[in-house]
Amino acid sequence: MSLTNPFGDLPVTDPQAMRALAHPVRLAILSYLQREGPATATMLAPHVNATPSVVSWHLRHLAGFGLVEDAEPPSGDRRQRWWKSLARGFSFELSDDPAAEMLADQLSATGQEQVREWTNSIRDSLPPEWLRLSGLSNTRVKVTTDELEAIADGINELLAPYALRESAPDGARHVRVLRQYLPYGEDDS
Repeated sequence: MSLTNPFGDLPVTDPQAMRALAHPVRLAILSYLQREGPATATMLAPHVNATPSVVSWHLRHLAGFGLVEDAEPPSGDRRQRWWKSLARGFSFELSDDPAAEMLADQLSATGQEQVREWTNSIRDSLPPEWLRLSGLSNTRVKVTTDELEAIADGINELLAPYALRESAPDGARHVRVLRQYLPYGEDDS
């Protein structure tokens, strides 16, 4: 896939940063900050199943890799330390590096957990018009590497205006779009 993307995602190329992100609590912290915006360690704790002191330690670790930074407290009250994500998302490429493999495994598990959470907690509360548009697509295609890159870039370009806009029209909801490209071996006719 293209090394750049139209979402402004932070490219993670350092193996140590990949290892840091592969930790489930750190990934949950970063996901929450990207989804909900700035928060304190105390606010994050119940969402990532860790104590505020553990969350604080993980936040400092993420900050060391440039993934989060201090945020201005909404009320101007500086008694609590607020944190924010430095980007809406991040991107990385798979390689034979064990750190990339660990991150891919953790992201896959996180994606599966998001589907389970949606199925168990959200699906039944959706109005019919939203329920009709939700779901899963699983399409097998036979393409070259250039064609797969064109597919991925085309999907990125289609999603970019929605991901980057500052405000959405009335009636808009957050929608999680999960995409995976899973090439098979050569002998898969």
